[in-house]
Amino acid sequence: MSESLEGDGPLADRFEERPVVASETVFRGRVWDVVSETVDLGEAGAVTREFVRHPGAVAVAAVDAEGRIALIQQYRHPVRTFEWEIPAGLLDVEGEAPHVGAARELHEEADLVAGTWHVLADYVSSPGGLDEALRIYLARDLSPVPHEDRHTRDGEELGMPLRWVPLEQVRDAFLAGDLHNATMGIAALAALASREQGWSTLRPVDAPWPRRSA
Repeated sequence: MSESLEGDGPLADRFEERPVVASETVFRGRVWDVVSETVDLGEAGAVTREFVRHPGAVAVAAVDAEGRIALIQQYRHPVRTFEWEIPAGLLDVEGEAPHVGAARELHEEADLVAGTWHVLADYVSSPGGLDEALRIYLARDLSPVPHEDRHTRDGEELGMPLRWVPLEQVRDAFLAGDLHNATMGIAALAALASREQGWSTLRPVDAPWPRRSA
């Protein structure tokens, strides 16, 4: 039986790194690597785990004055699916602040710029198998990028459609199992929950992000 903890303290994950006694890169990829590490868990002993080492990522919930969120559709080969998603990208530009990267992705993937930015939600996508930390920003006061300044898309992004969908419709489709992208689902649910609370849950764009620094 798991240990039961009771009390009135804050409900929060505890970031506490355990000692790594051995580390090896077993595969080097174009975007991410696979590493094998042995970690000392104290009384539980040492365990070895393989996982994907990821640079981290940002995503943008671009919501207009009508309560619609900007979705893009992109082919994702590992799942053989044309997924509806929100603009997102890797944190792979050295020295670039995460919110600047988010603005770049919104510009490049959705031809949009935003006048108001906040942190909407942070999460780890699959903590049992990769160390990716992902931050979702809420972008509002939107305007289109002039045609002459738009990014030229190619590869998987070529011909990528943009669709404006009410947040409630995205929520319902996600809960019904018709949409499957986790980042998009979290963004829609978090945006609706925050809006119901008068956006009081939003954080500044430079809010601490310990998982990213880790």
